[in-house]
Amino acid sequence: MIDRLFLKHPRDVHESYGEHFEVATRFGFLMVRAGLACMVHGLVPAFFTRTGSATVKRLYDEMRQRQPDLPEPAYLSPKWRPEYEI
Repeated sequence: MIDRLFLKHPRDVHESYGEHFEVATRFGFLMVRAGLACMVHGLVPAFFTRTGSATVKRLYDEMRQRQPDLPEPAYLSPKWRPEYEI
């Protein structure tokens, strides 16, 4: 039970429990911060115009480097052209 709850997933992604805790906590903090910026942006559109999208892209790029078998991100494809960014 301990192995399944705390050790299996970190081992599957080639990390120790401590390494996984550090990375997951940092990702979570950055996502919460970006989410708060998006909420402020919703109230005052001139504030944090690219914070959410920049955070998502940066975190995805980092995750892609950590897991090279992931598919290419959509935002790099010439077919994907957003009309706006949050």
